[in-house]
Amino acid sequence: MGDKTPANGQNAASLNGKGNIMKTQAMQVTELGHPMQSVLQEVAPPLAGEIQIDVLACSLNFADTLIVQGTYQEKPALPFSPGMEVVGKISAIGSDAQGFRVGQKIMSYVVYGGMARRLNIPQDLCIAIPDTADPITHAALPIAYGTSHLALFHRAKLKAGETLLVLGASGGVGLTAVELGAQAGANVIACASSDEKLSIVQQKGAHHLVNTTQADIKEVVKDLGGADVVYDPVGGEQFKSALRACKPEARILPLGFASGEVPQIPANIILVKNISVLGFYWGGYRKFAPDILNDSLAELATWLAEGKIAPHIGKVFALDQANEAIDFLKSRKASGKVVIDMTL
Repeated sequence: MGDKTPANGQNAASLNGKGNIMKTQAMQVTELGHPMQSVLQEVAPPLAGEIQIDVLACSLNFADTLIVQGTYQEKPALPFSPGMEVVGKISAIGSDAQGFRVGQKIMSYVVYGGMARRLNIPQDLCIAIPDTADPITHAALPIAYGTSHLALFHRAKLKAGETLLVLGASGGVGLTAVELGAQAGANVIACASSDEKLSIVQQKGAHHLVNTTQADIKEVVKDLGGADVVYDPVGGEQFKSALRACKPEARILPLGFASGEVPQIPANIILVKNISVLGFYWGGYRKFAPDILNDSLAELATWLAEGKIAPHIGKVFALDQANEAIDFLKSRKASGKVVIDMTL
């Protein structure tokens, strides 16, 4: 998809008679659990150490369906705009912000605020990308690929020849785990809820496919020799099955609970089999180890530019279709990433 410049009118930020304060279109949550509203919100000039961007694309995640309900670990004050990862073009630079220029493209992880056409972001959360970069594919990069990159290699220390079991393999993060695991030389077992979803997973390099509506995860994985690493954004019954299919000294990564059930971990099983359960929250690195996160994202951006990874875009929506995009994610119909194209 090519880069387009927002049109005049509501698609562009505009002066409102208060000096440099601008008004820009945004989709805001004004009441938890209710549809977002399209508003014109004020955007101040960037503060010291901040960068202001015209947002070109905003990628959505399952966490966005939780944050609009007020059930995510981050709870912004009302009103707020959801949208955790963005690509934009720099429109202004605050004092003390170094190494960037107006007109340059960046990608960033912002927790919330991405569903606005103009946004201020701390410099240390911005990763420079090529001016020719496609905003849609780069917006799909930070959380999904960043999660899998740090989880598999920084936390679980996945090695070539090991067996990686990926639950929820057709989702935004699951697909990236399959792709990165296969590239690392792991034997990848991928689980999804339909043959249609598994066909997409197979294209990312999975060696074995498990339709979770037709087969028992535990039995299939044990027949294949067991799992060394389990990548689990699902939780619930699938976590329990995966745990029982682990090899001795396996590592399990609980990344989320898309099933709606937070599993209780039986200590006797992890004791007897010497299994490690590795807590992992990618967004936490933003606070306690931002250099690790930024180095990971910079490496992934390089891999994308070199064609080593290829984000799968499931569906693209316009900003005024943001409520539909959230509902689409909640319906579990999405394979790959759902992205808001802010230039539409």
